Amino acid sequence: MHFLKHILSRYTVFVWGLLKPLGVWGAFGIAAIDAAFLGLPLDPVVAGYVYSDRSRFLLYAVMASVGSALGSLIIYAIGYEGGELLLRKRISGPRFDKIRTSFEKREFWALMVPSMLPPPAPFKLFVLSAGVFEMHFTHFLLAIFCGRMVRFLVLSILTLFFGPHVVTFAGVLLREHLAVALGSALVVILLVYLIYRLWRPPVVELERELEKQG
Repeated sequence: MHFLKHILSRYTVFVWGLLKPLGVWGAFGIAAIDAAFLGLPLDPVVAGYVYSDRSRFLLYAVMASVGSALGSLIIYAIGYEGGELLLRKRISGPRFDKIRTSFEKREFWALMVPSMLPPPAPFKLFVLSAGVFEMHFTHFLLAIFCGRMVRFLVLSILTLFFGPHVVTFAGVLLREHLAVALGSALVVILLVYLIYRLWRPPVVELERELEKQG
């Protein structure tokens, strides 16, 4: 696996030549593999697809988000079937308790926020935690999809304006200007939360009407 990751990161042009003909399915596949176990250079691939096929940028963001959500099911299953010991080996006791509290109080946001962030954010750690703490299956998929959709949509828009090299710039920004990056992420989270609050009441009312009719 380490050898494959080295090849993918070192020979980007060669790898891109293999993936480009696959189109949206290439974005889906590499996102699924990245989420499942390998940790591939996903952002450069998505940015490359968007830049070469600008009119379908939204479709690439959707397919990469779906692939990431489905690929994460492997790690979720590991956590669900007894991954607590594995999780405790990777993090300290206080941090384990803090993550558990986050999932107990607001499981959707506890997973969606890490899903939005690019490396080196420990995305797979939170996916494993979701399985360990038995997060609702539907909420699990939706949280990852929404988080990844925000991430890939922002990446796609930046790529359309600045080109695929924006991925390198984003990495530098995250390392050297962490406060700015986190502040931007917080603004996006607040916007998503406001949309959720505005969208939620009609859905609740509809569910109540359906229950009455049933």
